[in-house]
Amino acid sequence: MTPKSLVRHELAGLDVEVTDSPNPDLVGIAGRVVDETTNMLLVATSDGVKQVPKAAATFRFTVDSTDVVVDGERLVARPARRTEQIGGSLWQ
Repeated sequence: MTPKSLVRHELAGLDVEVTDSPNPDLVGIAGRVVDETTNMLLVATSDGVKQVPKAAATFRFTVDSTDVVVDGERLVARPARRTEQIGGSLWQ
């Protein structure tokens, strides 16, 4: 996995932080992605598991000590469908 191909890979297990959102309660949520659905990331934090709507946030993932910022809109898809895309994928 590279920072460029992050949006086409499994996100579970990655460290993540919400860096921007129209909902100020979401900004600053940080932890490890434990699951995802079409529209949500489930993030394990020190306060429990938080559900973060993908479309309502900008995320910073850490991949091999590199921070990758992703607009959540690019992640909105069924995880299996998003990860199987190749070539000229909408999610590249």
